[in-house]
Amino acid sequence: MAISIPYRRDIAFEYATAERVSPLIRRVVARNPSAFTFHGTGTYIVGNGTVAIIDPGPHMPEHIDALLGAVAGETVTHLVVTHTHRDHSPAARALKQALDAPIYGCGPHGTLASGAGVEEGADSEHRPDVEMRDGDAIRGQGWTLEAVATPGHTSNHLCFALPEEKALFSGDHVMGWSTTVVSPPDGDMHAYMTSLKKLLDREDAIYWPTHGPSIDDPKALVCAYIAHREERERQILACLADGPATIPEMVARMYADVDPRLHRAAGRSVLAHLEHMIATGRVVRLDPAVDASEPTYGRASGS
Repeated sequence: MAISIPYRRDIAFEYATAERVSPLIRRVVARNPSAFTFHGTGTYIVGNGTVAIIDPGPHMPEHIDALLGAVAGETVTHLVVTHTHRDHSPAARALKQALDAPIYGCGPHGTLASGAGVEEGADSEHRPDVEMRDGDAIRGQGWTLEAVATPGHTSNHLCFALPEEKALFSGDHVMGWSTTVVSPPDGDMHAYMTSLKKLLDREDAIYWPTHGPSIDDPKALVCAYIAHREERERQILACLADGPATIPEMVARMYADVDPRLHRAAGRSVLAHLEHMIATGRVVRLDPAVDASEPTYGRASGS
């Protein structure tokens, strides 16, 4: 039986306009809609008078100008980044130059250190002034932002808690409109599942993802996310029960009802699941060559 995820997709907004969504939070949506960003990047301004900007977004002049207009007359003390994808972090550099505000949050993109290269969509130029780790906090007038390490979507992904409103800025870790893409080599399914379960131990009342509307029943959605991922792994085992298969063959079967434009991303997600399942002894790769262009996978003995 398919897992039902309680998506929430309705959101009222105007591009390039600062909308107040709570006493401490304003949101400005960038005009970069796509199959991966929904309506666009939602940049958050936290505080009043002395503020932080979370996920400044893509390097788009209209969006950068809208953010500068929204904080005119205020003091920006922190530019905060959840992770290094080009729809989240590049505008931080332009805002730093315009506002003389330091960049906080995640470190450089993970594959840079490993030598694996930078995958499509990664911001290889991101360098924070202050790299934050799990439990680190920054503060302003009437607000606090606490880093919550949530690797998986990327190896450097951070969420940020706003305890004054029992809120969590969830970046791309949890979104209400769609499941999250986990794409190796920097995306890691085992880390992602562990990070989802970590959120269940928290008492956040609302999530503000960077794409889409708020999530008002976060634990229910996180539980559905976990169940969905576990169901995907059962589907992979079912595919392999009929014999060895390649990722495109599994995607065609598992994602038959999904927009074909998303099948490439789905294939990356299946790869992430397969790597997790190989590590946990449920699947084996049958091709002896590591660089096989279309590797074949099979079920491990006893799985």
